[in-house]
Amino acid sequence: MKRTGSTNIHLRRMISELKKAAVKNEANIWRRVAEILEKPSRQRVRVNLSRINRYTKEGDIVIVPGKVLGSGTLDHSVTVAAWNFSENAYKKISKIGKVITIKKLLEENPKGSGVKIIV
Repeated sequence: MKRTGSTNIHLRRMISELKKAAVKNEANIWRRVAEILEKPSRQRVRVNLSRINRYTKEGDIVIVPGKVLGSGTLDHSVTVAAWNFSENAYKKISKIGKVITIKKLLEENPKGSGVKIIV
């Protein structure tokens, strides 16, 4: 039987940690993020800054279970956690908001309260 799923060991570990955290903390948000990250790479989420800007307000915490792209602008401060960032998106978010990893967000907020998923 052929093995399916990501070959990226870091992604596989992240998915495993998210599933464990979902059970331990009774936080379904982490289970949902893990499900989205498990999708094939062609179906993985890609979100532009313009979408993050449109659906957030000042001080929001956002998780993108995929890659954040730099198209658009960000005109308010938000905290963005994602699996991957384009170089341009990283620079734009860092100027006005905060960029963190999904793992760091999981450590800071194990219950996942107040976190929005943007897909």
